[in-house]
Amino acid sequence: MTLPIPIQLAVEDDLSAVVLRKILEDSGRPYAVGTSYIGHGFGYLRRNIRGFNNAAKGTPWLVLTDLDKIECPPQLITTWLPDPCHPNLLFRVAVREVEAWLLADRIGFAAFLGIRRELVPLCADDVGDPKACLIDLASRSARRDLRADIVPPPGSTRQIGPNYNGRLVSFVQNRWRISVAAESSPSLRKTVNAVASFVPSWTDAQSE
Repeated sequence: MTLPIPIQLAVEDDLSAVVLRKILEDSGRPYAVGTSYIGHGFGYLRRNIRGFNNAAKGTPWLVLTDLDKIECPPQLITTWLPDPCHPNLLFRVAVREVEAWLLADRIGFAAFLGIRRELVPLCADDVGDPKACLIDLASRSARRDLRADIVPPPGSTRQIGPNYNGRLVSFVQNRWRISVAAESSPSLRKTVNAVASFVPSWTDAQSE
């Protein structure tokens, strides 16, 4: 009998939490997800990353943040966590935002919006502002309901539409093809591989 692997999540937003849960479900490993700690921005994760690292001595943690404007994932990780990373802490970075991982399923995302696949970037990890790119693509959709949900209203100061997360969560849960997206997104592929190959270490927990 394969024992479940307990794991806690820490993310920037609701969309990232759903993305991680989907990756865990698709991994073929017996993960048992506990609490999802949602920070509503990277500040919460940066302030608490040392705490997550320490807590990983007792149970595995999967932390996901966006790279945003930082040069590269290793720079972000060493800046946030100069201490050695515990083996039970999976600290992953989406390049440059988690939206890039959705765009990486080009055919699936184009079909979701009802646009030509050629409009979706070939290399999503190379897009400087994936969220803005995604919203621009949604604005080209012939589906008025999708445009209204994802794209900010004209003249609005909002950066996203009123049901941005709801629409993208639905895409992730029902249509997103992780294996296809991972072929064109190196940062997603590394996360998928890390989750699929993870073996928890219980040495510290047993010694306490």
